[in-house]
Amino acid sequence: MPAQIDIKEVHWLLDIVQCIDVGVVVLDRQYRVEVWNAFMENHSGLGPDQAQGRSLFELFPDIDRPWLERKVESVVQLGTRAFSLWQQRPYLMRFKSYQPITGQADFMYQNVTLLPLAGQPVEHVCLVLYDMTAAAVAAQA
Repeated sequence: MPAQIDIKEVHWLLDIVQCIDVGVVVLDRQYRVEVWNAFMENHSGLGPDQAQGRSLFELFPDIDRPWLERKVESVVQLGTRAFSLWQQRPYLMRFKSYQPITGQADFMYQNVTLLPLAGQPVEHVCLVLYDMTAAAVAAQA
């Protein structure tokens, strides 16, 4: 018997995606933003109404486009997750660091997970951004 999700659970999941302290962005195959959570709004200064439907590369022209396209293409083709660690690439999107006490970083160091979303073929990819600034500052001390 297939698992059924009731409407209450859908609302819970939406609340979690909005409130979780990581960035959640869902992109279609043309890199247009479909989901933009509160973390992304708070750190980018762009609300969902400003981001949804627009190209991620239009919103953040400084993203290394060839690198991200290669990562996304591997996720789509293989149907598996991909990762980027702050030690290899300090950030995907340059956000200001919000370390109120130390203030030792000029930008937010990020780990990024790229997830293929269900579908055959994969039509959407989720980017999950983790703020790793505290770990990066500690490692550099």
